[in-house]
Amino acid sequence: MLTLPVVDAGRKMEFEEIVRDYGVGVFRYLYSIVGQRELAEDLYQEVMLSAYVGFSSLKNTAKVKSWLCKIAINKCRDYWRKEISIKAFWEEKVHLYYQQEHHQPHAPEERFFHKYVKEILVKAIRELPERYQEPLFLYYFCGWSLAEISDQKRLPLSTVKTRMKRAKDQLRKKVILLS
Repeated sequence: MLTLPVVDAGRKMEFEEIVRDYGVGVFRYLYSIVGQRELAEDLYQEVMLSAYVGFSSLKNTAKVKSWLCKIAINKCRDYWRKEISIKAFWEEKVHLYYQQEHHQPHAPEERFFHKYVKEILVKAIRELPERYQEPLFLYYFCGWSLAEISDQKRLPLSTVKTRMKRAKDQLRKKVILLS
């Protein structure tokens, strides 16, 4: 739950004056950045709430307009970051769904064979040390690139490549023994 700071009556009047003096300008600024009225209204509410919460820490009231614009641009950036991550999430899910739907074998024998091979591989991968399992699953079963694995796991790319190579070497020995 958000708790708003207690602002004395004098500071509250000052904030109301700021909203009255600069509110329309802040809204226009937001609208010029995002180009959508409803989104600009939502961001305006967030800007004013943040401004109200941080108003007591404002030292120089002569720079209120630039302070509000800075809050506004930061709220826009936060919104865009959030949108990019949501969009990337959905694009990845759609891509994986498309791969599964369009690249599966059609004949029953092929499906059975692919399922059997996949089960053998999964069993063999699970017998590997943990540090080798994860890159293999992410790369081959989730469709991640080596760079994505490196970024997500916060490992150097060279470490991911080394683990992949060692995992494949160990896996090759295990699969040969299983077949």
